[in-house]
Order: sequence, then structure tokens, then C-alpha cells
Amino acid sequence: MEMLTKKKKILMVFLYCILVFMFFESMSRSLLSLRPFMKKIRTYDNDSYWKNRWLKKSREKDVRFFMHIYDPIRGWAVKPNMRDVVIYDGIMTVSSNSKGIRGKVEYPYKKSEGKIRILIFGDSFTFGEGVNDTETYAYYLQEMLPDTEVINLGVMGYGHDQMLLYLKEEGVKYKPDIVILGSICIDDIRNLLSFRDYAKPRFVLVGNKLKLTNVPVPTPQSILRNELFKPKILTLLSLLKRRQRATLIAEKRKITEAILAEIAKTINSIGAIPIFVYLPSGGEIEDLTGERNPDEDFLFELCKRIKARCFSLCQYFQDNVRKGNALQVRGHWDAKEHRLAAEGIKEYLIDNKIKNIQTPR
Repeated sequence: MEMLTKKKKILMVFLYCILVFMFFESMSRSLLSLRPFMKKIRTYDNDSYWKNRWLKKSREKDVRFFMHIYDPIRGWAVKPNMRDVVIYDGIMTVSSNSKGIRGKVEYPYKKSEGKIRILIFGDSFTFGEGVNDTETYAYYLQEMLPDTEVINLGVMGYGHDQMLLYLKEEGVKYKPDIVILGSICIDDIRNLLSFRDYAKPRFVLVGNKLKLTNVPVPTPQSILRNELFKPKILTLLSLLKRRQRATLIAEKRKITEAILAEIAKTINSIGAIPIFVYLPSGGEIEDLTGERNPDEDFLFELCKRIKARCFSLCQYFQDNVRKGNALQVRGHWDAKEHRLAAEGIKEYLIDNKIKNIQTPR
């Protein structure tokens, strides 16, 4: 009888633990589905935040799922051979060539004779989220400098790590004369992630050398399967645990410096000129204090150490605001700001006599 009582107590404790777990698991799932709660605890340096966001978008069939394909090395890439795909209820139309490059133009690896070839790497600002194929700053730059061939290799959501891999995998094949990397303030935080828009690669430092991890990148299907059985209470705890700001800044800058140095080294190795461009976004556009922000300072100091060319478009945008021009400060640039960015880049190339680019006659 005493043995039966002990077994009954163990069973009751076991059932109680299951009920407690089920309660907290149910609460966690509810909280993770609430937009106001997620807004309060969102943290851009946490894989769990992005994975939870991706799972919700996958259920809602977000437009990015129609524009991207899985890539085992970079995580995702622009879907090739898109033709005038209408996105965001007609706000933008997107096309891509057979290599997954924005626009309809096919670019052979061999350069066109008499043309200066410029490659532009970047994230959604470079890709041109929110604008049409003929309204990206890469497209406008091509129009402003007819003796050049400008190829837009921007991909939405990319960090510097994916840009480096894209450069090594495809960019070098185009034998460019100039390689521009358009970077916004949040690109460096993406270098710490193994998941963003989808699962992605991640570089870590072993000694002073970069080591690529999380490749082959897990497929979206495998992520979905694994998430079905993963307790959401673990996701919630991960989101509530945050890195100290000073630690985060030091970590992201250390890995970013190594990645950008490797990008510059790769570009120099093929005889091209690396140019890092800081692209303003959000409140940076209307900040009229005249002072550089910490992210600009970091990029400029880094460029001195790795001997790469570097400039910022912040001042250029802010000068236009001072003149009374209304600019888009929420979300992505509109067509007017893309044209403005192209003008700023054109002026830099001409003023600094990069590859003897001159003002069109």
C-alpha cells in the first residue's frame, strides 16, 4: 500500500509539472504572437526575435517569400527571371535577370569595351525596396554616368558577411573597375546573427582570422520542421535575456572590422577600387547638428586602417533638408532620395577622379 502511495505521488508531481509547463508554454506562445508585446522586447541582435518574426511572416505569405530563393551559402538570394512583379499593392514592380540581379539587363562576366564597370553591394536600400526597377540609386547612377556600367547586387536583409560571400562567389567574376558597398547603420548588427530574413551564415573570429559557420545554411523547410517541436518558452527566455550595450557594440565592431577588411582585400586583389559609402536612414536624414554619428565615425576610422576609400551621404542629404526639400525619414527611401544618393555618389567619383570618371558632356 505504501508503495502505491509513493507511485501515486510521483505521478501527481509529474502531471503537475506537465500542467505547469503547458501553462507557461501556452502563455509564451500567446505573448510571442502579440505585436505590442513584441515591439516592447524586440532586439535586433537576437536570432530568436528574427526567427519568431519569420515564422509569423511565413504564415502570412510575406512578399519576400516571392522575391527570394534559398541559397546554401548566403542563406537567400534574389529570385532570378522575375518580370514586372507587382509588390506591396502596386507600390513597386520588381524584375531580375537570369542571375538574380535587379532589373532586366543581362550582364556578361566580360566587361563591355570602353565602359567602366561599377558593382554595388548592399541591403534593401541598395536593392531598392519600395521603388521600381528604374528608380534605384544604381539605375540613376548608370543614367548620370553613361560611360559606366552599373550593376546592382543589393539584396534585402543582407549583412556585410553575406555581401562578402556574394562578392567572392559572383562579384569577382564581373571583373569590375570599382566596387561600392552601400552600408546603413544596422548592417553591422546583422553580422552577429545566424538568422535574419531566413537562416544565414555567420563569421566568427578564430584568433584574428574569419571562420565561416552555419553553412550549408539550413533550409526554410528544415527550420519550420524543427520549430514545430521547439518549446516557445525557450524563445521567450532568449528574447528577455539581453547583451549589455557596451559588450554588443564591441562585439559587432570587432567582427565588422574583420569582414570589411576582407572585402577591401578581395576587391584590391582583382585590381578594382573599394569604396565604402555610408547611407543615411531614418532620423539621420534630418539631423542638422552637423556632427558625424558614431557609426559614421567607426566606418571612417576603419577605412583609414584598412586603406579603403570611404565617404558618407549624410551631409549631402542633410544639406538638401536645409534647403527646404522634404525627404522620406520613415522606412526606405523613395525615388527622390535614390536620385539624391546617385547624385552624391556621382559627385564623389568625379571630384576624386576615380578611374578618370568625368562629368558627362
